Amino acid sequence: MMSASAQALEAMQMRTMMARMGGGPSGPGVGPAGSIGGSMQGIMGASGGRGSIQGGLSGMGGAGANGHRGSQPDSFFDSQHAIHQQLNLIQQLQAQQQQMGNGGGGDSGLGGIGRRGDSSSGIASAAMGLASMDGGSSSGPAARRMKLDHQTPKAPSELQIQQAHQQQIYQQHHQQQQQQQQQQHNEQQQQQPQLQNGNGGTDANGVPKTIAAHTHLLELSDPDGSRLRAFYRLSVDELFGFPPTPTDEEYCARLNIHGMTPRMIPGTHLAALSAARFAEVAVGAIVHNEAPLAMELCNAVVHCLKESVQDPVQPPYMFEVARSYFLLAVFRAFRGDTIRYFKYRRVCLTYVSKLDSATNATTLVAAVSFLDAWAYMIYNADEKKVPHIDNSIPPVERPPQAILTRTTTVEMEYNVRCNPACIASDPRNQNWIQGAPPVFLNNEAPLRARSLDALACAVRTCCDQANGRFAAISKSAKANNMEAIPQETIITPTTTAVLAHESQLCSRNMVLSAFSLLEQYEQVTPNSHKNQGIHLVMSAMDAFLDNGDDDGDGGFTDSQIQSLLSVANIVIENPLLLHHAGPTYHMVSNAAVMLCHLLNSMYMMKGGANGIRKEQELGGGMEAAMFEEILDSFTALRKLLVIHRRKLPIKLRCHSIPRPSLVLPVNGKPFIDLGETLLCACRGCQGFVLMACSPVVAAQKAQAAATKRDVEAAREARVEAADELDKDMEDLSHDFNLDDDALLGMLSQLISN
Repeated sequence: MMSASAQALEAMQMRTMMARMGGGPSGPGVGPAGSIGGSMQGIMGASGGRGSIQGGLSGMGGAGANGHRGSQPDSFFDSQHAIHQQLNLIQQLQAQQQQMGNGGGGDSGLGGIGRRGDSSSGIASAAMGLASMDGGSSSGPAARRMKLDHQTPKAPSELQIQQAHQQQIYQQHHQQQQQQQQQQHNEQQQQQPQLQNGNGGTDANGVPKTIAAHTHLLELSDPDGSRLRAFYRLSVDELFGFPPTPTDEEYCARLNIHGMTPRMIPGTHLAALSAARFAEVAVGAIVHNEAPLAMELCNAVVHCLKESVQDPVQPPYMFEVARSYFLLAVFRAFRGDTIRYFKYRRVCLTYVSKLDSATNATTLVAAVSFLDAWAYMIYNADEKKVPHIDNSIPPVERPPQAILTRTTTVEMEYNVRCNPACIASDPRNQNWIQGAPPVFLNNEAPLRARSLDALACAVRTCCDQANGRFAAISKSAKANNMEAIPQETIITPTTTAVLAHESQLCSRNMVLSAFSLLEQYEQVTPNSHKNQGIHLVMSAMDAFLDNGDDDGDGGFTDSQIQSLLSVANIVIENPLLLHHAGPTYHMVSNAAVMLCHLLNSMYMMKGGANGIRKEQELGGGMEAAMFEEILDSFTALRKLLVIHRRKLPIKLRCHSIPRPSLVLPVNGKPFIDLGETLLCACRGCQGFVLMACSPVVAAQKAQAAATKRDVEAAREARVEAADELDKDMEDLSHDFNLDDDALLGMLSQLISN
């Protein structure tokens, strides 16, 4: 028969092997049977068989803290060193048992330790086990109980003291872990946003409420979802022409995996696709002025993106992720939240720099460029006033040196890089794309994207020229109270590029080139879509950049009048185009101002009020009919602009244009007094109102406009403070902003790493 030590070693090895395979006879938990006493009974019991040895080692393998039975095997048994330690322990206990003989001294010693410690611990169980062995077969249960009751305490052995000490340390550590886990759980509950009682939080299944409540809008058959997507496509997407978000079936086909079904799409992929779909309906909701719904849908986009960034973004859906961040930037621009606008814009460019598809990348870059032209106007090209976000969202990482060193002849000539990754990471493009138009100069880019980028460059050039004119006006009028205009807002990278290649990049030629590219696009892409959004921008720019009639007296040309009426008619037919993500609304406002100048000019040419009365008595003529047509167009356009202006935050509003006088003004007074105009904060827009003023008058009106804007802002603040609905909207916006900031914080860490 094998010795007890050999049997113990064999059983221990079997126990270790079974523990590694997850099928061991016991886990790391302990109970009354899982004690050292039980293991000793198995080794030294009367039977001495293999089953007893295995049972004893099973009990020893279970020694540990209470309440953890059934968890993963303890890593202590996964090393050979641990096995030797267990064998040494068995041999020491055997030696102690032999020394104790048939007396009760051994049991008194271990019994003393058992009583000193926790009665439920493994050491107390070991004392009870050794007491039962000492009595032998001649002692019955009553005699054994008497021995335990009348035994004399004896000093414990050194090994037993170490075991007790280790057991106490383990229990203390386990209690500390439980306390820390409970504390973390309590803190998480305390940090839950107040949305738990409102529109935020999660439902019973742990899904964010803003997602669970609006998932039906993502179905193509849902009427409300279709309506919101229509608003999005007739406004923002009408200009940019993004490819549609794929359905689940189309995405499976994109993956090109045999047997792939929508149910097999990974969770992060589905989250990214859902974010793209929610972004479309969110923008559609805010375009239709459904602000509470729009904010909830925007929050759903944020939650989906938080889920999608749990794993690295994969190429198959990276464009959808980049476009989602771009639409979040558009949403924040509509809300006047310029800080988060610049953050989401930079995150979008970060993903654009990693896109594999050059077509999708350049399409997004052109959209960003046109949206940047709006920010360029709002900040008057002054980058010092732009929110500093480098500490929260790092600049876009530069591409590998191999890409940076590959330059074409066009890139070297215009000092620009046309690769989307180079455009996104260019240090001068971190706030807005500037310099020579990179997408326009890329002959391999989509025609529509090249046309849009050319228009953005023309807008930037006009803003730089306006800064230069107002600097000259301030100097000429010696208006010390006017805001200082930094030189770097006049000689910008865009102006530098235009001056170096004026025949190609001047504003007039940029508009003509954009029109030519759009014509080519419409020829190769025959469809029912008329691209009215881009045609609207082109008509406005064509009217602004017309050099006047051939006589040189500063009057309006026929083509200029036709362009202005075209702008008015397109907007009257499609008011949603005012929601373009870019400077379109400001362009339409300035076109309305030019219609005012045109009406005033025609009014003066007819001899004022007396001339108008004579024409009415004579039945009128061609000029009278044109005057009435222009007046009708202006009145309708002004009404749409007033409605749109009221929806915007104060700092995003363009001119407040006065209406025509209800009675014919006295001679010498204009038909529409533009002196009553509340000017836009953008210098490029102010120039349209002040175009007929002397430098001194222009400087005075520009100064007065700033004061009027402050008065308007104070009045709006009082109205909003008294409106309960506005208070609720502000609270809702504050709560949802917390989720945006959490997403941006995650992105900051991901980009930094």
